[in-house]
Amino acid sequence: MAKKKLFHQNMCLNSLFMKLEIIAFNIESCLSAQEAGADRIELCDNPSEGGTTPSYGFIKAARNALKIELYTMIRPRGGDFLYSESEYEVMKADIEMCKKSGCDGIVLGMLTSEGKVDKERCKNLVSYAYPLEVTFHRAFDRTSNAMEALEDIIDTGCERILTSGLQPKAVEGQQLIKELIVHADERIIIMPGSGITSANIISLAENTQAVEFHSSAGMYKDSEMKYVNKAMNERMKYAVVSKEEVYKMRKLLQTNFN
Repeated sequence: MAKKKLFHQNMCLNSLFMKLEIIAFNIESCLSAQEAGADRIELCDNPSEGGTTPSYGFIKAARNALKIELYTMIRPRGGDFLYSESEYEVMKADIEMCKKSGCDGIVLGMLTSEGKVDKERCKNLVSYAYPLEVTFHRAFDRTSNAMEALEDIIDTGCERILTSGLQPKAVEGQQLIKELIVHADERIIIMPGSGITSANIISLAENTQAVEFHSSAGMYKDSEMKYVNKAMNERMKYAVVSKEEVYKMRKLLQTNFN
């Protein structure tokens, strides 16, 4: 009951301060996002897979480097969100690692084969993660019934849902995002994500009434290797956060809403 009361207090605070969460796949990106004004980092590995659980070393290094909130992805592999019992046990072990590492929260999502929320096991993981907060990630966008999934996720005890409105990009799903926010009625935070940039964040905020936003603010950085084996026929690059893009989004939210 005390946790629920605190959640509603946080919702009131969120309505006065728009939050910006940035996904980071390396320490360089964590620092860039923090310096540019991000409020929270979602820490992940494997951008090509949409994000999986980062290593213990990465989590510890990020926690040591960051003063802002740190949420860690709990996803044992890429692909779908239908997990075996052994994968479920891996998720529990990774949650324990996050608790010991000083994370503020975790990000997870589990579905049944019919496209419904795996409510019982998600609820168990939320309970197991306590006192860490929990975001239900874009597994939500693979559910068969958005409103039913919303109610199920609220019942699990998650504090927010990351969603693009069941579409590839949030701008395409903004009508549903708005409907989810209205239907949620401050029982859970609905956080738009996917394709959010400085070019569309304000219109999304105005059209959906969302108060938290998730963005990769991403770009690719070329390797600084002086020697390259041309026979390999490859371009060595990796995903990083654009500090300038994060700054632009933070500034826009402050100027227009705070």
